[in-house]
Amino acid sequence: MRVLILLITLLSFLSSENYTFLVQPYSKEVELEAKIIAEIATASLHGKIKLFIPHMSEMEEKVYSKYFTLSSKCETSNFVFVNKSVEKESLCDNTNRLFFTNNYRKLLSDEKYFGALFWNKSRPNIVFIQKRLEIKAIELPKTFDQFVENF
Repeated sequence: MRVLILLITLLSFLSSENYTFLVQPYSKEVELEAKIIAEIATASLHGKIKLFIPHMSEMEEKVYSKYFTLSSKCETSNFVFVNKSVEKESLCDNTNRLFFTNNYRKLLSDEKYFGALFWNKSRPNIVFIQKRLEIKAIELPKTFDQFVENF
């Protein structure tokens, strides 16, 4: 009898939809990231923003589409957010578009990126490089001054 009760309890626990949150991806961090990237892109570009994210997941597409017109190709975008590891060859040239990353090391080592949004101790950190902002003629609002660094 105890075995039967245990099996029924176990089956009801496994079939319960109350615990689906344990396997569903957590989107709050992506939502916050999308809001911050939208603010940065809006401040950096004038006009309609066409965002390209290489290897975008379905969840990212769902979240970012609330804030941007998404582009399926790098060549048709004007703002590129590289938030995963990608080969340089898979990205288009940087003449007509702005490149932003989520990797601080990538920001420091690759001249194409003018800034980065990365997470440290569960908090978002934003960094812009002054010289690259000047080269790309990006004038950010004063609210971003605290994130601009001279290297």
